[in-house]
Amino acid sequence: MSTRNDKPQKRRQQVYTLLVEVGRHSGDGLPAESTGAALMCYASGVDEAEAVRETVALLKQADLAPLDVTGYGTLEERLAEGHEVPDEERALMDRALAENSVVIAQMTPFFD
Repeated sequence: MSTRNDKPQKRRQQVYTLLVEVGRHSGDGLPAESTGAALMCYASGVDEAEAVRETVALLKQADLAPLDVTGYGTLEERLAEGHEVPDEERALMDRALAENSVVIAQMTPFFD
């Protein structure tokens, strides 16, 4: 007989801050002269790996070419590291959680 609870525990969704670098792809909507871009994203997931997978999948659907993803953790993790998180950013995080989605907060094109 098992002493464990046989029901899988539901893990709670959290919002992760991700910085995604994208390269060029036809139809990506980036300025013609740019070589790529950096996107600041807030993505919901039960863990950071899921948030990254969902973000990369969404960006590929939008004809962007994700090259690298840097994770900065949850709001709690960022605060523990001393990051200042303004109300506007917190509102975008709340939106990502409420909609179980990816919110692209900022796109900065790269130029040579």
